Amino acid sequence: MKIKISLAQKVFDIFNAIFMLILMIIMFYPMWHVLMSSLSDSNMLLAHTGVIIKPLGFTYNAYKLMMKNPMILKGYLNTVYIVVVGVALNLLFTSVAAYVLSRTNVLYKKFFTILIILTMYFSGGLIPSYLLISKTLHMNDSYWALILPTLINTYNLIIMRTSFESIPVSLEESARLDGAGHWTLLLKIILPLSLPIIAVMTLYYAVAHWNSWFTANIYIKTRSKYPLQLILREILISNDTASMTSGTDAASEFSVSESVKYAVIVAATFPILCVYPFLQKYFVKGVMIGAIKG
Repeated sequence: MKIKISLAQKVFDIFNAIFMLILMIIMFYPMWHVLMSSLSDSNMLLAHTGVIIKPLGFTYNAYKLMMKNPMILKGYLNTVYIVVVGVALNLLFTSVAAYVLSRTNVLYKKFFTILIILTMYFSGGLIPSYLLISKTLHMNDSYWALILPTLINTYNLIIMRTSFESIPVSLEESARLDGAGHWTLLLKIILPLSLPIIAVMTLYYAVAHWNSWFTANIYIKTRSKYPLQLILREILISNDTASMTSGTDAASEFSVSESVKYAVIVAATFPILCVYPFLQKYFVKGVMIGAIKG
């Protein structure tokens, strides 16, 4: 049976397609601009004032200069460590908390749920958090100061809890008849059936850890422990490109530093962008499952 599409529907589809295309260009061009600028000749880049569609004098020189900074590689390693350890602990604690809140026979379940949701709207603030982490827990200048306070994100917890609640109770009852306990239920039944939401949580937590710089700026004092985003901030805001532009004459140092900044932005952004294609197929499904009955 052929479905007849009305004129209003056709107009809406055309308008929607044009709008989404414009929106895509608006979001994509800044990234393209940074990439093309990082591959451009520094002098030509500085003299250019218009839109950059292709590299201006194609060269890898900015990336070669960037690698002269020993803190770039060190920042990468520090950030990877924070992301891997942080995401692993995030998933462990969030899934355990979501499992508990998704059970129907939990005592004071509603009270604890409301208490957890309140943390989305009220917090202790920066100064109490700093005193707790640095003075009471003595985690100053430690990666644990970046990982432990953010073990569970309330929004992610609610999404995961809702996803767990959508799993049929009959599966749990069958497993319990076979002698399964809570850990067996969680690890062998709930989590394998919740791969889409696990993928979404992995993406959310990984992006949060990768992009985080403010917390590190407060607690990390030793420069060798700086994550990549702090190194990036130091280069962009403090204009600290001396280690990468050494040997360059004073007249060209400013233009070279500009192209190096673009290269550093690309280097800091590219790895996390590579994660999206692998998790994209789970993303929409995971969010939809987590949103049902929310």
